[in-house]
Amino acid sequence: MSDETERHRQDTRSPAFHFEMVRRKPAASLAGIVTDICGYREIRPGHFRMVEYASLTVPLVISFAEAFAIGLGRSPGDNDRYASFAAGLYAGPVVIESFGAACCVQVNFTPLGAKQLFGLPMSELRDRMVGLDEALGFYGIALREQLGEASDWDARFDIAEGFIAGRLADAHALSPEIAWAYRTVIASGGRARISALASEIGWSRKHLAARFSDAIGIGPKTLSRIVRFNRALSLSKQQNDDWAGIAADCGYADQAHLVREFRQLAGETPSGLAARI
Repeated sequence: MSDETERHRQDTRSPAFHFEMVRRKPAASLAGIVTDICGYREIRPGHFRMVEYASLTVPLVISFAEAFAIGLGRSPGDNDRYASFAAGLYAGPVVIESFGAACCVQVNFTPLGAKQLFGLPMSELRDRMVGLDEALGFYGIALREQLGEASDWDARFDIAEGFIAGRLADAHALSPEIAWAYRTVIASGGRARISALASEIGWSRKHLAARFSDAIGIGPKTLSRIVRFNRALSLSKQQNDDWAGIAADCGYADQAHLVREFRQLAGETPSGLAARI
């Protein structure tokens, strides 16, 4: 293992956990494209459940064992099983269940990075999971075979990074207008005015929304909602239960507005979510 890998690799394994997780930060060349790569393997039987809240992560999951059960905004049903897949952005909670035999590599992309990797209108992935063959075609199937044959997590991570770098070399350049608008919304904490963004670019709001949906998977308004929500969640760890102050800091009309957004994006109230975290 290289010194760089050692510095950026995190392992989690303990009898207290039902899983082994190995996480690596991506190479510097993938900055802004990939946030992290992780290997996950369950090490004892059981029925496990977790909830992920609305985020700006676009995951690519490549499985070597049992599929996950995944429900968008609800508990998964018998037909909601997904093994190797890509998932687009979803403005709500995602319920994930596993059953003690899961093993996979997960690559987490930024929305701009996902657009470059998949080369698809990201609106096709919005609010859904798509199989590896649909997301990456033959190349995705070949990647799964390579990863499955690798001897350890570090070898798998190297293969995944090499695959991504190769895809990016042939990728179409991102629209500079969309990249600028996306980064402006992020930098503003979700408070940038959509009309001002469109005016600065010289587009109509309707055209901006359509182009944004193609590149990111969601419109700038929904992006702003998710950014504000995650900022409020982060502030709650510092300001305890001062939800009125957090609402004002994050640009919500009032505390009631914040509560409604938390119910939609996390599936529960701010205080309930803060207590769980």
